[in-house]
Amino acid sequence: MSFRFFLFIPLCLMLYGCGISSAEELSLDEAAEEESSAAEDTQSSSESVSFDKTNDNICVYVCGRVRSPGVFVLPAGSRVYEALALAGGILEEADERAVNQAGLCSDGEMIYVPAVGEAGESAAEGTDAAADDGRIDINSADSSELQKLKGIGASRAEDIVSYREKNGKFDGIESIMEVPGIKQGTFDKIKDQIKAGS
Repeated sequence: MSFRFFLFIPLCLMLYGCGISSAEELSLDEAAEEESSAAEDTQSSSESVSFDKTNDNICVYVCGRVRSPGVFVLPAGSRVYEALALAGGILEEADERAVNQAGLCSDGEMIYVPAVGEAGESAAEGTDAAADDGRIDINSADSSELQKLKGIGASRAEDIVSYREKNGKFDGIESIMEVPGIKQGTFDKIKDQIKAGS
C-alpha cells in the first residue's frame, strides 16, 4: 500500500509539471502567433503605402452640370469621360458637345460641363477660342489667340494652326507636344492656360 502511494506522488508531480510546461508552451505559441500576425499587418501596411507612393495619379476638378462635383484622383492617362463618371455623370440639361469626353485629363485640370445654351451660340459653333475659365482652346484658337500663351510666338502659333489643319483636332492638351518645336518645357509653361475642346 505504501509502495503504491510512493509511486502515485511522483506520477502526480510529473503530470502537474507537464501541465505547467504545456500551458507555458501554449502561451508561448499564442504570443508567437500574435507577433507573426502583427508583423504581417505591418508588412502589408507598408506594402500598401509603398504602392500608393509609386502610383502615377493625377487630380482633376469636375464641376458644372454633373451629379456630384468635386476633386477626383485618377490614373495618369485617364480620359475626360472617366472623370465625368466619377462625378456621377452629366445631368440632362448639360451640353455634351461642349466637353471633349475623349480628351486626356491632365493633373490640376478643371473640367467644366456647361448647360445647353450657357456659353452662347458662338461657343456651340466652336468659334469662341477662350473658355469661361480663361483657358485657350488649342482646337479652335487662331494664331493671334495662341500668341497669348507663354513662350508661343507668331511662328510657333502658325505651326500649331498648320499642324491642326493637317492632322485634325488635338485629342488632349498633351498632344500639342506633337507639334515640332513644342517640347515638355514649353508644355509645362502653357498646360494650365490651354484646353482641347471638341
